[in-house]
Amino acid sequence: MLSYYSKLSSEVYELDKPVGRFGDVEFYLERLATCRGRILEPAAGTGRMLIPLLENGLRVDGFDLSPEMLAICRENCKKRGLKPYLFEGEMESFSSDANYEAIILPTGSFLLLHRREDAIKALQNFHHHLSDGGKLILDIFLQTSFELGKVSTRTWECRNGDIISLESKTVEVDYIHQHSVSHSRYEKWRNGKLLQTELERFPLRWFGVEEFKQLLEQTGFQDIVISADYKHGEYPSEPEQMITFEASASKTFTYKKV
Repeated sequence: MLSYYSKLSSEVYELDKPVGRFGDVEFYLERLATCRGRILEPAAGTGRMLIPLLENGLRVDGFDLSPEMLAICRENCKKRGLKPYLFEGEMESFSSDANYEAIILPTGSFLLLHRREDAIKALQNFHHHLSDGGKLILDIFLQTSFELGKVSTRTWECRNGDIISLESKTVEVDYIHQHSVSHSRYEKWRNGKLLQTELERFPLRWFGVEEFKQLLEQTGFQDIVISADYKHGEYPSEPEQMITFEASASKTFTYKKV
């Protein structure tokens, strides 16, 4: 059972969250408006955020753990005449000679690192790859309710008329280590015949708002601004809101054990 976006789940992501859709692009464009150097998007996926930033004149590299997601991203870029540097990598261990002015992770992608130690390694790695004073901007969300064993289903129609269905259920909630695990089953159908099946294990972490702020401070970030639902500086008031952290990297920082 896979634990990352494979072929069918990548197709679904492209259908469900096409390039430029989700309501956050304008916010990120505004926060990155002063950037003149290179920007990095870990977990760039199919290019939903990366492509609009490129089209607005920003210099953006991207990487993803999933080769299937990167293949869609490259094709989406090719259709638009864009040639960004894209590579396969993991947030906690990627290495690049580039010195980035900003690193961005929209829509909660950072929470795919469900082990706390991996989240810390990733933050330290981001800090290492940022220039002095460079920005880290990332979104998290809270997991507010769990219904163990409850099955949810969704379907999408592909451009050629094929149907992809998704059946998922939460199978584990670890309140001590703050993560949940869902199992998903994707199926692709054509004219009533099953073409392909894909099983996916989907772990997801959650952080408290002040907990995550403290984690950023402990890994070398300062000047932290917390925003809710893409309203800059507006502290969260509801648990369902998307929460954005913006912080700058301090190169004079000495790492503390966290």
